[in-house]
Amino acid sequence: MAQPDPVLEEDNEEKGSRRPNPVDIHVGGRVRFRRMLLGMSQEKLGERLGLTFQQVQKYEKGVNRIGASRLFDLSQVLQVPIQFFYEDAPGSLKQASGEHGAGFADRGGESYIVEFLNTRDGLELNKAFVRIQDIKVRRAIVDLVRSLAGDDKELKLG
Repeated sequence: MAQPDPVLEEDNEEKGSRRPNPVDIHVGGRVRFRRMLLGMSQEKLGERLGLTFQQVQKYEKGVNRIGASRLFDLSQVLQVPIQFFYEDAPGSLKQASGEHGAGFADRGGESYIVEFLNTRDGLELNKAFVRIQDIKVRRAIVDLVRSLAGDDKELKLG
């Protein structure tokens, strides 16, 4: 009796898996990021697209794939080009060339900032921070956060 091929079993297991595809998760995350940036609820986005908020939620989590026509509609409602949804996607040319292949803490450039802004806390913190007019207060907040994080070093951008 022939032994099952472990490579074929892995492929079948992955194809039948209920786990969302990393690209679908990324695109959904970009939808969520843009929706939140605009201050739009899932319900409001759903209304604009003729969907329930639960369907929008599934798109944002990557559980349901977003088809081409729906992605086009999303780009119109969220006022971004379709390419926006694929920026820094897993397996993109930038990642394949090693530009973004490192772990979260090791990444250079701006990818960790984008990941932070993709969170509710990051977005809310950023929106509130930019409304602070007094530059001394802003500097004090940065110093406070840095000390709470245990990081006394200046952040070097560039």
